[in-house]
Amino acid sequence: KKFCRGETDIADASRPILKEEMELCQKNGIGYYELPIAFDALTVAVSPKNTWITSMTVEELKKIWEPAAQSKITKWNQIHSDWPDAPIVLFGAGSDSGTFDYFTDAVVGKAKASRGDYTASEDDNVLVQGIENNKNALGYIPFAYYAAQMKKLKAVAIVGKNGPVLPSAENVVKGSYQPLSRPLFIYVSEAAAKRTEVKDFVEYYLTEGPKLIAEVRYIPLPEPAYGMARERFKKGVLGTGFGGVPEVGLAVEEIMSRPPKR
Repeated sequence: KKFCRGETDIADASRPILKEEMELCQKNGIGYYELPIAFDALTVAVSPKNTWITSMTVEELKKIWEPAAQSKITKWNQIHSDWPDAPIVLFGAGSDSGTFDYFTDAVVGKAKASRGDYTASEDDNVLVQGIENNKNALGYIPFAYYAAQMKKLKAVAIVGKNGPVLPSAENVVKGSYQPLSRPLFIYVSEAAAKRTEVKDFVEYYLTEGPKLIAEVRYIPLPEPAYGMARERFKKGVLGTGFGGVPEVGLAVEEIMSRPPKR
């Protein structure tokens, strides 16, 4: 909202711009560049003390997390009869975060649709500690935080077309870790991009960014995607490749090839 009011020059985003934000930018005369800069993956995690889960389907996750599950799906043996007669203790992102929007869209099928009886936090360290210390816990966190805390957590493989797939940089880039991998973006104000220091910063970001991104445990895009982003910025192509709603399972190159919307 600050970006669409003209209060900031650049906005980091873990989801594409929403329809109401597009309308606010339009109302305030804010043109913008949408530039993908990295991948993140959401990791579904359990405690290392959990002995019964190695993989789950999206359908099983939906059964746990959808709004209708609140106060009804409360024990592990409701998901699989051979899992324990023990409480499911849930941890996840707060409802104002892009992580929450993405997870609910990918798993439940509608952004922001979630049961509310779970421990919500914007602090991923709180989530890591909660999951680690309870063998009945299940939660979701960004891959970057999981990668930094691998010894404390056990990742759950997501069952896809070709079987269970664990979150990893390799699986995200080749597109096999779906639907829980996503591009991250920066949104750059058209007016701000005319200033030399902003223009130089964005060009540096798109050229040198891949090295820095790997250092902080995010996942670099394929090089052709950075080339497309540099070309978009150079040619002054404004707008978003999305229609104001999150979409999952798209290749970055596909997003960049769409006619942008404003």
